[in-house]
Amino acid sequence: MAETKSAQFTVGKLDAGMALLLTEDYQLIEFPSVLLPRGVVLGSVVNIDVGRDRDTERRQRSDFRELQEHILESFGSRRPQPPNIRVGHITQTWAVLEWEPLDLAAAELRSLHLYRDGQRMMQPMPTTVDQANRMCAVKTTGLDVGQTYEFKIEMRTSAGTFFSNTVSLTTHALDNLTGVRVCFGDCDSQEEVDTLKETLRRIGASWTDSVSLSITHFVARYKTGPAYESALRCNIPIVKPDWLLACEANGKLQPAIKFHLE
Repeated sequence: MAETKSAQFTVGKLDAGMALLLTEDYQLIEFPSVLLPRGVVLGSVVNIDVGRDRDTERRQRSDFRELQEHILESFGSRRPQPPNIRVGHITQTWAVLEWEPLDLAAAELRSLHLYRDGQRMMQPMPTTVDQANRMCAVKTTGLDVGQTYEFKIEMRTSAGTFFSNTVSLTTHALDNLTGVRVCFGDCDSQEEVDTLKETLRRIGASWTDSVSLSITHFVARYKTGPAYESALRCNIPIVKPDWLLACEANGKLQPAIKFHLE
């Protein structure tokens, strides 16, 4: 319920949208002239009622508390979670690291950085949350054969800096062909592809039907097809089927350059 109090004033001056009002004991206050009754001039006497609406005060305080609780629940009760990474694929000279979709709560992603053996690498990383959660993987290259490395990811956000778990991996020796993973392009026949898949099984390697980060080689006899174009864009070595046969015959990984598809 509103509590009101009335007071009487004499208009002492009207200027630039403001009125100077005088009380009976000559106290001076400024009052917006737009709130005065129409026709008021210098010397007019006006009565002003001032009221306090406690019901509205309580309602506004309640709305403000609800807004604070909503802000706390939305932005203050949850923090970004550190990235959770794992080893996706290993070869002789590179590896694929994968991570779960990033959970930033209400924070903003500032940057992602890859660390190898405690040193920050100049590794291109996703720059937005959408990109990071769409890719969920990165290929790190330039590794030495048969060496052990430790990796972790630093995630910088508007709510602070978070480090992932640390994963350890050992790159393969040259005679370990289990890291070979190929994608087939256009060959002479399906029978040839089936024969090459049997070769992959014998040496412990694998294949996929589409080009991805984990592909080590693209095997084909002809420079045709969308898969070939994808391999070209991804800078994946494109080799003839003879490369695969040479790997089996020699019992170790063979240089792709000798079998490059011309």
